[in-house]
Amino acid sequence: MKPTFREDKAVQAAALFLKLRGNNNKMSHLKLMKLLYLAERESLLRWGRPITYDSCVSMDHGPVLSQTLNLVNGDITIDGVWERFISSPEHHEVALIEDPGDDRLSDAEEQLIREIFAKHGAKTRWEIRDFTHTLGEWQDPKGSSIRIDYQEILRAGNKGDSEIASILEDIETLAIAEKFSGRE
Repeated sequence: MKPTFREDKAVQAAALFLKLRGNNNKMSHLKLMKLLYLAERESLLRWGRPITYDSCVSMDHGPVLSQTLNLVNGDITIDGVWERFISSPEHHEVALIEDPGDDRLSDAEEQLIREIFAKHGAKTRWEIRDFTHTLGEWQDPKGSSIRIDYQEILRAGNKGDSEIASILEDIETLAIAEKFSGRE
């Protein structure tokens, strides 16, 4: 059990990456998906909490955030937030339509996004894709997709069994609290 996917935070994280990119706030949607995954992964490893609580999957081009990819591709609409701020892919690029602000992201999350961009933002979409293929949790799905559990990311990030158990317990506690608070 995990907390509900946070589309609002996914939009604000994507918007920050697009603003950092410049180039009329446009970016290859493949590259954006990789940057978002790397931020989610690093947040989980660093603080024991992902940014968006999206589901992670291995796909042919590397690991991605599943619901965010569906939003990018226009396959789903959750709260109508994504399509208000981020364009549909055109010529394999997405663009910032309108700035959603940053009130849902913590200062630490914003700083982490900036760090991920500083480290990987200059890479081409293919270089960053190839990099994500080196991550320990990625498996070649051979044309399909394979779920990546938080435990796999934590293990690939060299977390020990007791630390993994503690992080997963904390995430489940947040999900239970969310359910009983009615936020779900």
